[in-house]
Amino acid sequence: MNTINLNGLTRRFGDLVAVDNVTLSVESGEVFGLLGPNGAGKTTIINMLTTLLAPTSGNAIIAGHNIKDDPEGVRRSIGIIFQDPSLDTGLTGRENLNFHAMMYGIDVQERKKRIAEVLSVVGLVEKADVLVENYSGGMKRRLEIARGLIHYPKVLFLDEPTLGLDAQTRRKIWDHIKNLNKKYAMSIILTTHYMEEADYLCGRIAIIDHGKIIALDTPAGLKTRLEGDVVTLGFEGKTELFIPALKEKPWIREVLLHNSTLTITALDGEKRIPDLFVLAQESGINITSVNLRKPSLEDVFIHLTGSSIREEDGTLHSHMHAGMRRRMMK
Repeated sequence: MNTINLNGLTRRFGDLVAVDNVTLSVESGEVFGLLGPNGAGKTTIINMLTTLLAPTSGNAIIAGHNIKDDPEGVRRSIGIIFQDPSLDTGLTGRENLNFHAMMYGIDVQERKKRIAEVLSVVGLVEKADVLVENYSGGMKRRLEIARGLIHYPKVLFLDEPTLGLDAQTRRKIWDHIKNLNKKYAMSIILTTHYMEEADYLCGRIAIIDHGKIIALDTPAGLKTRLEGDVVTLGFEGKTELFIPALKEKPWIREVLLHNSTLTITALDGEKRIPDLFVLAQESGINITSVNLRKPSLEDVFIHLTGSSIREEDGTLHSHMHAGMRRRMMK
């Protein structure tokens, strides 16, 4: 059963088509990733799905509620973990949760029960009565996740949930996300610029560029698109002869040059390394380093979009998310 359905969703800003006729569905209990370079349209999609922005055409249904006809129903059915910090640092963790639950009209006894539950889910029971100003970055993110769960949303939007956190803390947040997804069986929409995060958490991923979905598959399915192993060569010399020689070989799928590094997608890459050295020698190239690995999501992303994923400018997000927080509480 689908919790989210997008049908021809489109958003224009004057002559700019930010989101171009997007149609997709997300199943109940699915963790679904939206990836795209800066300006690709993923943030605009999220803003429409969370009723912050009206579509120019097309529509979407969230947990049975139409984003055009029933925005209040949508807001009651979703939770949002904003990219930018939105906690009251002068309150304790428990007080932050209590205030948020009050905004949703949850009565006193039910609030106490839910606060205890979500604090347990994110591992903050012992820190519940500590002022948030004394929380670490990871603890604050966990509290924001707990707050997003307090009204039992059917859909949870996670906008860069681990941005700026160290690798160890990011991993802990990932495990919390997996646990809450299992516990509540809610649908989760994740945007991130950490490819390993999307790979670890998401059942399916949509890659968006220029407002369109250019790929939609499981992480494993996306990685098989490159049809080969990734061989990275450091080298000295000019590539005028080497790159054309590589592209003539039927076992070479793709060649990308960046500074003094060549990234080559090759069938049976391990067996072809000696051939690469022969071609390099014939072309007057000196290979200084070799690395062989299986394709990653980052490789697929670069292959499809022509660039590595980049962090998006948060200035507009901060303004729009502040407006969203005000509207969600109405």
